[in-house]
Amino acid sequence: MAKAVYIAEKPSVAQEFAKALKLNTKRRDGYLESDEAVITWCVGHLVTMSYPEAYDPALKKWSLQTLPFIPEEFKYEVIPEVAKQFQIVSSILNREDVDTIYVCTDSGREGEYIYRLVEQEAHVTGKKRRRVWIDSQTEEEILRGIREAKDLSEYDNLSASAYLRAKED
Repeated sequence: MAKAVYIAEKPSVAQEFAKALKLNTKRRDGYLESDEAVITWCVGHLVTMSYPEAYDPALKKWSLQTLPFIPEEFKYEVIPEVAKQFQIVSSILNREDVDTIYVCTDSGREGEYIYRLVEQEAHVTGKKRRRVWIDSQTEEEILRGIREAKDLSEYDNLSASAYLRAKED
């Protein structure tokens, strides 16, 4: 039986989704699981843009002579302090029994960016992806957001703006 994954930005929000969906979940390390669904979370950013020294060790020491630093291709990496949660989320998103991913990170550019970086670094493919856009974490708002979830591709422009903002920084 195929399962849906709900991925939130924080554990507390994941808990609210489990309550709203009235799922009989079992708590696991980094996620909640029922017969129908898996609910997991990001703990904020799990992936970040690599620092200049990842491109060239000589760039570790800041120098005016090396500015501006604009790489041809940007690199990304898992944040070491949250690598364990990234591995948990990555393995869940890539499970064979998962067919649909509901992106429940915060509604906005940064929430979109948080999920897209995880998806990118976890190499997720072949899943139906839906965006849950909510204004609060009440049960009725969560259920409305799930019911009205749109295809994630409808948020590609928002995602592009988030990547652009990060590259600008």
